[in-house]
Amino acid sequence: MDPNTFAGLKRLSAGGIDIDQPKRLKTDSHDGAAEGTNSRVDPALPKEKNISRRRDAAGWAKSRKGKEKDGKNTGRRRGLRQDDPMSEGQGGSHTEDQTEKAPRLPKRQCALLIGYCGTGCNGMQIQRDVRTIEGVLFEAMVKAGAVSQDNANDPSKVNLGRAARTDAGVHAAGNLVSLKMITAVPGVPDIVAHINAELPSEIRVWGYVRVQNSFSARLACDSRKYTYFFPTYLLIPPEPGGKLYQILHQQATSDFPTLPFLEDSHSFWSENEISSTRESDLRRKRNWRISTDQVTLLRESIKKFEGTHNFHNFTVGRDFSDRSNQRHMKKIEVSDPAVYGDTEWISVVLHGQSFMLHQMRKMMSALVLSCRTGTPPEVIDEMYGPRVVNVPKMPSLGLLLEHPIFGSYNDKVTKVNENLQPTDAEYRPPIDFDIHRDAMNNFKQKHIYDNMRAIEDRDGVFDAWMHTIDSYGGNDLLYLNPKGIIPAAAVIKIGEKRTKPLKDKKRFDATGFTDTSKVDTFEEEEEDTVVDKARLAETEG
Repeated sequence: MDPNTFAGLKRLSAGGIDIDQPKRLKTDSHDGAAEGTNSRVDPALPKEKNISRRRDAAGWAKSRKGKEKDGKNTGRRRGLRQDDPMSEGQGGSHTEDQTEKAPRLPKRQCALLIGYCGTGCNGMQIQRDVRTIEGVLFEAMVKAGAVSQDNANDPSKVNLGRAARTDAGVHAAGNLVSLKMITAVPGVPDIVAHINAELPSEIRVWGYVRVQNSFSARLACDSRKYTYFFPTYLLIPPEPGGKLYQILHQQATSDFPTLPFLEDSHSFWSENEISSTRESDLRRKRNWRISTDQVTLLRESIKKFEGTHNFHNFTVGRDFSDRSNQRHMKKIEVSDPAVYGDTEWISVVLHGQSFMLHQMRKMMSALVLSCRTGTPPEVIDEMYGPRVVNVPKMPSLGLLLEHPIFGSYNDKVTKVNENLQPTDAEYRPPIDFDIHRDAMNNFKQKHIYDNMRAIEDRDGVFDAWMHTIDSYGGNDLLYLNPKGIIPAAAVIKIGEKRTKPLKDKKRFDATGFTDTSKVDTFEEEEEDTVVDKARLAETEG
């Protein structure tokens, strides 16, 4: 029998109903019908003939003109938590005894200007099951009503993003997060003060501004300013007799004349007591003061970082050929040294378009190590080349994000605002950290600078880091030589095992310790790992 004839007999026997057609069809999304609808897409018909049969993501037909309302999906709203028994649309339409849901308050795309001390947090970006700056901030905003309970379980529902992602323990006088927030909460005259009341004192919201709906904190940011602080005693040359001293001394052959730091007559070590200890040496280091010539050398060497370069040796997980290694450093400045307590400190301000993971800490390490060993600044030029070398990370303790910069965005909204008044709904103010400068400076002094110096005074973090460098006797640091070149013995070959690799200590990623012994007793090493390149972009900032 002809198949079409057979199909017709079956429809007749069922009273005109096609008994082969299921009551509910599940179709692929590209077919245009939502799962659970009784719309059918006939593949035999032209595509445009099927459009009217499609339903949207809520189960409604895309056009219901002339159709009777059937009450389907009454009260349904996208984005609600399915585990919330008070969510609208649960179990069909509302009943009279159902508790009335709180009214929905309008959300606005905003830029939130914040500052924080990173001690005790596992970085900036929100993560599951660990304490982070964004995690604490988001929870406080939920409690303050700036984020609704409907969105409390998922920050992506309010498009949470950040201008700069700081590492674990790193501080920020100014950073920016963007999100859709509720700016007008009933009974709350000042939403910023209300959020701050829910935050610990080491995390502050300076203010917020309405931004354009397309605003992205990371993409709209033109550049970032960071500061790195360190005690000047790090510039004291390696101690004679130490492992680093010995390996560099062996490197000083006829091609490498004796380095100045290899001379036993260096003023600091020549005055060393015979029965000295690390504690007594540290006391002497804190009383040591940098010379004018050494400050000049720092300023000359740091200029090697300015401009656009391939920073593949100053991060992790990047190949020399990766285009993303090209980063532009706008300006880098070395301040005059200043004494706080017994210790002399110096700061370096780095203004760059963007920074890769660990880039600043490795840049500062290359600067300090080359200057303290008398290595010419040209070694930094060598590090932009294809050869891979091991540049250790400086401690996180000295790193501070000053603030991100949004010059291009501000120029854009300035043009938009030409014919508008600040009271107009379409008006968008510029992003300006300077209007909060006094509050930011007071916060930096109390929660960042004082905290940083207290930890160094108590634990000697920078001295402990330098001790691990001076105790290394392998080949990884042989680029610290008077010619400023990278010898073959210091080159790392991918896939080739090294005999004595220099490994970073995880303890120097922390910016606070629970007791005075932890900095010396926590000896866990950071193993070489393969980094997922797809996630590296999220670590930049």
